[in-house]
Amino acid sequence: MEHLNDQVFSFAGNLHEHITFLANNYGNVEDPDVIGQMQGAWNNFVKTGQIWATLIGIVIGYMFKSLTSYG
Repeated sequence: MEHLNDQVFSFAGNLHEHITFLANNYGNVEDPDVIGQMQGAWNNFVKTGQIWATLIGIVIGYMFKSLTSYG
């Protein structure tokens, strides 16, 4: 039981440091244009051909599942 108390108090003592760290990081947003970032990521996804790899993987995965499942 003493070991459990040590772990709980250790976590509670470090909790303040973690909350302070997160608050400081989220307070310093450099680029608040979230929609623009999502659009850029989507354009990069299409431009690099990853969308085709995803679609082909879904089709092949579905075919493999169909061939290996029973019933």
